[in-house]
Amino acid sequence: MPVDWQKLYARRAEAMRASDIREILKITAQPEVISLAGGLPAPELFPIDEYRRAFEWVLETEGSVALQYGPSEGYRPLREFLARRLEAFGIHSSAEDILITNGSQQALDLIGKILLDPGDAVLVENPSYLGAIQAFNQYQARYAVVPMDDEGMRVDAVERLLDDRARTGPPIKFIYAIPNFQNPTGRSMSLVRRQRLVELAAEYGVPIVEDDPYGELRYEGAHLPSLKALDSTGCVIYLGTFSKILAPGFRLGWIVAAQGAMAGLLHGKQPADLHTGMIQQMATFEVCKNGFVDSHVERIKAFYKERRDVMLQALSEHFPADAAYTRPAGGLFVWAELPRFLDTRELLLDAIEDKVAFVPGQGFHADNTGTNTMRLNFSNVPPDQLREGVRRLGVAIQRRLSVRSETRVGI
Repeated sequence: MPVDWQKLYARRAEAMRASDIREILKITAQPEVISLAGGLPAPELFPIDEYRRAFEWVLETEGSVALQYGPSEGYRPLREFLARRLEAFGIHSSAEDILITNGSQQALDLIGKILLDPGDAVLVENPSYLGAIQAFNQYQARYAVVPMDDEGMRVDAVERLLDDRARTGPPIKFIYAIPNFQNPTGRSMSLVRRQRLVELAAEYGVPIVEDDPYGELRYEGAHLPSLKALDSTGCVIYLGTFSKILAPGFRLGWIVAAQGAMAGLLHGKQPADLHTGMIQQMATFEVCKNGFVDSHVERIKAFYKERRDVMLQALSEHFPADAAYTRPAGGLFVWAELPRFLDTRELLLDAIEDKVAFVPGQGFHADNTGTNTMRLNFSNVPPDQLREGVRRLGVAIQRRLSVRSETRVGI
């Protein structure tokens, strides 16, 4: 008798779904498709020579350490480096407060693992990062959603929701926020809202999980302090990553958390992978330790700013007048909202026929709204292809609008 795998799956597996983004990337692997979909860093910026030298040095001088099992907390010199570097951004921590993870995606999984029981509520901005929703779904979370505007998460709505849940339940287990150049919208939370959100977390005893993969990629305007930098009570768990400033393929991220949270996170990581790979940690430390990463980030910012500007100009030329889109001051994404009657999942099928791809926005909404929205990436596409990709997408949108207009005339 063949095994019926569907009957053997645990109940939690019902909440596990394929990522819309990963599925679309299979299509965009075709060379003729211009992909505005995945949030991929530009490979032209990868520090290949620096890593080649770093790996050679590590293997020649400490090869027996690099190829051996390592501590679950991570390579201590790298953690000490991160503590020093974060200090410059107002985050006061030590190596003991930092856990190295396999990318910040593993950090999201660990947080779900140690904090969520089935049915627990997570407060998220709407829309929010699809990968976080996926990570929390597998622990059978429920969501309390709050709207966003151009200043980020609506903190007044957060306060009302926290107050209501404190009185009537079920309580909010934690708040998930991306205050800097949010994925998917590119919006940033204002300083006043950051300050108030941290105050509310301390007042209600609800932790904040701050996901900050794009914070260093600011192209204009003044730096704003992270939620963690504003945190005086230890209520913020901060997630960072090397994926957007060095190399995503090494899957190196980190968590900064108070000791009470760190113990649970460490215990959650050990049965998952024992530790993050030593050799990539050691090589990354060698690349970073003498200041290379700071100059490299400046190069990245100039490179991506040009591409952002090209995309915004192309959108102004080729998108319909009644479409709205964000103008991010940093990060990797522009968020667009089309007329409400357009379904961007259907639009994607047309766009792929025109050899251009994007990510439909519904998957970023924990409440399954946003059927007329889309996320557009500018970091991984050369300027000439950005212009052409947006032009093709504009043609696909206009075709949908024309069909709608003709149908209404026929009625």
